[in-house]
Amino acid sequence: MRTLDTAICTLEPQTVAHAREMFAVLSDPAIYEFENEPPVSEQWLSERFARLERRTSTDGQQLWLNWVVRLPSGELTGYVQATVLRSGAALVAYELGSRFWRKGIGRSAVSALLDELQSRYGVHLFAAVLKSANFRSLALLHSLGFRPASPAQAIEFGADPDETTMVKPAACTDNAA
Repeated sequence: MRTLDTAICTLEPQTVAHAREMFAVLSDPAIYEFENEPPVSEQWLSERFARLERRTSTDGQQLWLNWVVRLPSGELTGYVQATVLRSGAALVAYELGSRFWRKGIGRSAVSALLDELQSRYGVHLFAAVLKSANFRSLALLHSLGFRPASPAQAIEFGADPDETTMVKPAACTDNAA
């Protein structure tokens, strides 16, 4: 994994060293309006980050790619992540502290993630599974060109009944005429 730079933020490969600062970011209760809950402790988050640093699932069937999002000021804002499947598809997710919403940071970070997944990891299909009520994430995904998945894709990517699956094919890079 490498560091990714955008015009408004930098994506750094996530490590245990980020746990302390990320614990503060991820303790924002507004993040959990639709699902999940804050990390229970900094120690718990450190242990989770340590597992994710392997960058692969225990069976080696998936790549786990996680980056923290840092502003030019040095402040961490959240993370972007991808689970790259053997099929060439990738499940993408992201989380930003609420005070960083609606500033273009999420769009910039997720866009950089998608570019990296396609160019360095050969991903041909991006998918995101989220709570259907999560209007902010749905708007972000729409702005990046994601569209509702087919019913078969929703099943393939493990969506629950109260979730929506959004997909986006990777951009065609074939320049042949």
